[in-house]
Amino acid sequence: MNHSDFDILKLQNQLCFPLYAASREVVKKYRPHLDALGLTYTQYITMMVLWEHREITVKALGEQLLLDSGTLTPVLKSLESKGFVNRKRSTVDERLVTVTLTESGEGLKVAAARIPAKVASCIGLEPQEAAQLYTLLYKVLNTDKTQN
Repeated sequence: MNHSDFDILKLQNQLCFPLYAASREVVKKYRPHLDALGLTYTQYITMMVLWEHREITVKALGEQLLLDSGTLTPVLKSLESKGFVNRKRSTVDERLVTVTLTESGEGLKVAAARIPAKVASCIGLEPQEAAQLYTLLYKVLNTDKTQN
């Protein structure tokens, strides 16, 4: 094998690296806004689902967030200790845990509603570019689901 056979291993030739780096940069832009709310990024996206549904099972929440229960459980414990959510085990099926938004959690929604526009303004994409990127990223995520 010659040297050019290994060009595929150069970082600049990898799709995964700019995806990873861009994800980290976007999350970093959220940080000051989320710090003001006392939330981590993972707690924020969890709250977004709860603001939409108000009540959801942990399993359904994990499916929407693409997170396993090992990642989600400490996030929910933290949100519960802050008074933003309540968790309740089903009396019918002990395996099912339901997460419910509290009044305090609902109260965060007003302040959080300003965050997407603030972050979008410092990302550097035109609205059409952002929509195109969104579509492409979900194409990657959905491709993964269809191959499993």
